Amino acid sequence: MKNIKVLGTGCANCRATVALIEAVARKRGAEIVLEKVEDLPAIMRYGVMSTPGVVVDGKVVHAGGVPSSEKVEAWF
Repeated sequence: MKNIKVLGTGCANCRATVALIEAVARKRGAEIVLEKVEDLPAIMRYGVMSTPGVVVDGKVVHAGGVPSSEKVEAWF
């Protein structure tokens, strides 16, 4: 099971990233725990300066803009 956090303040790109991750996980049958982190100090603790950011199992794997479907699939 993957623990995934989407870091962002709730913008359209952040919501699109959450939806994309959920869709790819569903398509691949992957079990995930998805958390949305909107607290700015918490986001900055990850060193992410451009949102949305994505953290998979404690490691920042993406920052700034909606990731491609292919990139999300590679996380699984």
